[in-house]
Amino acid sequence: MTAQQIVAELTALADPEKVRAKEKKFGVQANNSLGIYHKDLKAIAKTIGRNSALATELYATGIYEARLLCSKLFDPNDLTEQQMDQWAAQFENWEICDSFCMGLFNKSRFATTKAHQWTCADQAFVKRAGFAIMASYGFADKKADNEVFEAFLVPIEREATDQRLYVRKAVNWALRSIGKRNVDLRQSAIAAAHRIGQQDNKAAKWVANNALAELEKPQLKLLDYPRHLYRPA
Repeated sequence: MTAQQIVAELTALADPEKVRAKEKKFGVQANNSLGIYHKDLKAIAKTIGRNSALATELYATGIYEARLLCSKLFDPNDLTEQQMDQWAAQFENWEICDSFCMGLFNKSRFATTKAHQWTCADQAFVKRAGFAIMASYGFADKKADNEVFEAFLVPIEREATDQRLYVRKAVNWALRSIGKRNVDLRQSAIAAAHRIGQQDNKAAKWVANNALAELEKPQLKLLDYPRHLYRPA
């Protein structure tokens, strides 16, 4: 399929009511939105498969759903740091931020580098992107050592005071996700949450209390992913 054919298919699925519903129910405000849900975009992506050139063409159309589709079609092996920075700078809401981070960026060889860099960003959705990668990285790299996630706890503690809704929610999300990876990281995340909660800051206390409410549950189900990789001598 060509980009033009895909745009025509997207246009045929347009539903202005869904645009309004997404804004009202989920706070998703987007320019040039057609009103198409992710399940429909996933179905289209499945018929096409990975195609970075086509994905780039779709992104360039400026149509919101075409950009979401780009995140599902682009091959993470083709990503460059420059491309990641360019797209992240254009994120306009949490939905497109998380779509790129969970479906594409977290699978890149630059994932951890950009995650750490972006947590220092001023722009809200670039900063959120850093934590969204941290929150979802465990599913992209199921063999990663605990040290990778222990390192993520440093910016999580540092940035927990950010009052912006979609930033502090992402900080909390990353903290909870790390804590559910295995028994060791659960303890590390709980300890980090307690330190965060000691800060005299409303956002930090929310991040800590919300995370602890889940991570300290006796019945919490852990993923039990590897704590350390086996390396032959």
